[in-house]
Amino acid sequence: MKIAYLGPAGTFTEQAVRQWHPAGAGLAWPAPTVPAAIESLRRGEVDAAVVPFENSVEGSVPATLQALQDAGEDGVRICAEVHVEVQFSLLVRPGTSLDQVVSVATHPHAMAQTRGWLARHLPDAALVPEASTARAAQAVAEGGYDAAVAAPGAADAYGLVPVAEHIADRDGAVTRFVVLRAGVAVPPPTGSDRTTLVALIWMNRPGALLELLEQFAVRGIDLSRLESRPTGEGLGEYCFWIDADAHVAEARLREALVGLRRTCREVHFMGSYPRADRRPAQVPEHADEGAYAEAQAWVERLSPPAAASGASPR
Repeated sequence: MKIAYLGPAGTFTEQAVRQWHPAGAGLAWPAPTVPAAIESLRRGEVDAAVVPFENSVEGSVPATLQALQDAGEDGVRICAEVHVEVQFSLLVRPGTSLDQVVSVATHPHAMAQTRGWLARHLPDAALVPEASTARAAQAVAEGGYDAAVAAPGAADAYGLVPVAEHIADRDGAVTRFVVLRAGVAVPPPTGSDRTTLVALIWMNRPGALLELLEQFAVRGIDLSRLESRPTGEGLGEYCFWIDADAHVAEARLREALVGLRRTCREVHFMGSYPRADRRPAQVPEHADEGAYAEAQAWVERLSPPAAASGASPR
């Protein structure tokens, strides 16, 4: 399997690839950007793409959301997710000491997660954003910057050494990566699933968001993530990214999708897939499969089918 990921080598995304598909890591292609990784998948040049989706400290990755939003429902779907614990080191060329560092490069999310440490130890250093933590490490190796905030593994990839380790301001930060496939079936339900959707309301009006949320609330579906994003169609025009703790094969989510489709201008199904933490969904008794089957049978009894003869009552 050939896999595209946000490169270059040494990124946390490459680590996510190794966690998801160890055997495919040798054929992984380091894409220069998230849109490039997704586009290579759309063109059939790779079998899957792994991209960062959100971080437990800094939230969603805008480049990924925008690229998926632009792709729409063109067959590219999320089929799996991977959680990677994030650790940062300050990497330099051999022989460079901490007091010699005057420029530090890294990805904006990494910069935000190490801002406190950098302010205490390198208050006068220039902080430069890069496309990825590994690209920052590569630039240091090429002499472009003095240091990079990057994954520890980037040191070996680019011949650097850590001048400081474990520099994140908070312990236990986790980044969620999603695995994208094209033209494949939705994975079967496991009882611990997540469905990602994008909903565009008809217009900004009182109660529009409440109407959207009610589709899930009355059916006992927990939303683990709800985020508004601009549609690009004009100031004040937003869509909603939704993570629902349910699978599209479940009756409760299918019914919610029917409601969304009726009440929203557009609804994009981005995929149903197993949760990385394997936490089972909490389904209220009134929303489980048995309750839906009983309710459907009751409705069908209210209006029995017409007699086969087709005769009408006198």
